[in-house]
Amino acid sequence: MRYDYSCDSTGQVVEVQHGMNERFETWGALCERAGLPLGNTPPEAPVRRLISGGNLLLSKSNQIAPPAEASRKPAGHKPSCSCCH
Repeated sequence: MRYDYSCDSTGQVVEVQHGMNERFETWGALCERAGLPLGNTPPEAPVRRLISGGNLLLSKSNQIAPPAEASRKPAGHKPSCSCCH
C-alpha cells in the first residue's frame, strides 16, 4: 500500500509504498525506503504517517476476490431472480 508521511521539521510530504504494519518515525528511515536523498533535513527529524487511508496496489497475482455471496450464486443466476433478495 502507499502512504503519505509528513516531516515535522520541514512540512514536506513524501509518498512511500510499504506493508500495512510497517511504520517510519524518522526522515532518514523514510528517505531510505522511498529512495530519496536526505537533502538538508537531518536524518533523525521526526515524521508522521498522515491519515489518508492508503492506496491499495493490485497486480495480476494479488487480486481481491469477489464477495462471498457472489461465489455462492447458483448456475444460471439472473439479477432479477429471488435467490439473492
